[in-house]
Amino acid sequence: MTKLISSGSEFEKSVGYSRAVVKGSFCFVSGTTGYDYETMKMPESVADQARNCLNTIEATLDEGGFQMSDVVRVQYTIVDSALYEELAPVLGEVFSEIRPAATMVVAGLIRPEMKVEIEVTAMKS
Repeated sequence: MTKLISSGSEFEKSVGYSRAVVKGSFCFVSGTTGYDYETMKMPESVADQARNCLNTIEATLDEGGFQMSDVVRVQYTIVDSALYEELAPVLGEVFSEIRPAATMVVAGLIRPEMKVEIEVTAMKS
């Protein structure tokens, strides 16, 4: 059985994606950027953007019946390697005990205000 989780974004249908897909014991959460979805504003700092990403991811996992402690894989995309020093402590606040397999990539994102995008895979044991 497959469950599609939607954030309600108009882009999900037009681009063709889901915020997350739950399939069996896995939850695949799409790349998530740092918008504050209550205000639809993007914070300036990469740390605040990452906190928003992680809050969105946590809420999405919860909707799918998962927790952050179920995350087994994470990919971080940052637009500049110089952002790492500010970003790392925020990631450690969430993942230092969970310690999922991780990859960090430096690449451009689709909007100039975006500094970080986080994608996770969670698995229930």
